Amino acid sequence: MERQSHLVTITDQRFFCYPESVGMFSNTPKHSVTREKGALNNFNIHYVAAGKGYVEMEGAVYELEEGDAFLYFPLQEQRYYSSTSEPWDIRWVHFYGSSSLTDYMLGRGFQDHRIWTLRQPEGWKKAHLDLLTEAENHKMLNPTILSTLTYAVITEFVHQAEAHTKSRTGRSTDRITNLLPKIQKEAASPFILEDWAEEAGVSVHYFCKLFKKAMQMTPMDFITQCRIQMAKQALLEHTERTIGQIASETGYPSASYFNRRFLEHEGMTPTEYRRLFGK
Repeated sequence: MERQSHLVTITDQRFFCYPESVGMFSNTPKHSVTREKGALNNFNIHYVAAGKGYVEMEGAVYELEEGDAFLYFPLQEQRYYSSTSEPWDIRWVHFYGSSSLTDYMLGRGFQDHRIWTLRQPEGWKKAHLDLLTEAENHKMLNPTILSTLTYAVITEFVHQAEAHTKSRTGRSTDRITNLLPKIQKEAASPFILEDWAEEAGVSVHYFCKLFKKAMQMTPMDFITQCRIQMAKQALLEHTERTIGQIASETGYPSASYFNRRFLEHEGMTPTEYRRLFGK
């Protein structure tokens, strides 16, 4: 489900706060946003009403669940996306503010954190829905009402928000370590990154990031390591099999490519390895 309303960008700020856009997404596992620093000149609040998603900042990845929210100030770098296995129901509002609004947010310490939990989110959800409904029905015909409803969204957030102080990245790497036995077992099959990311319940980008953090290598490096180990065992235990057969059995499309990869990792060809270590 998708509901959103985009309003006209304003440069002459007559109000304490004013919405730029407001909306909600649910059941959209591919929802992903990346904005470079300086790209967006407004505040935004996102609230997770159900499901899961992720926010990246300053080298850390935060896993968000129902009840969590995140806040960006104007011009900040932004990177957030839904879980693919448990897509989030995300409610959001982008809004402008006068210098007084910036002072208001700074004075309450909202520049110190971006990840929050709403203690009692029903008030915020209602204020957000009231703003979305007004924007959908009347667009910018009632600017004073839009400003008032935006203020209600902000004050509900300020009143209910408690800061997250711990990254959940460590727990998220369990998604990788729990999959390793299965990845190792199926290493000879074609490695389709999108399928493994979906099984882990994260985006491809986040899967690769978590994998590197958990294993200190890329997913493909791990697959290669598994395949080479399988090949070394087969070379010694099944001397009746040709190099081409072993290449095919361990996931390589040709004997020449298998020879090249084996030489890169072991410093010798498969034939030399079999001759040196075989009975």
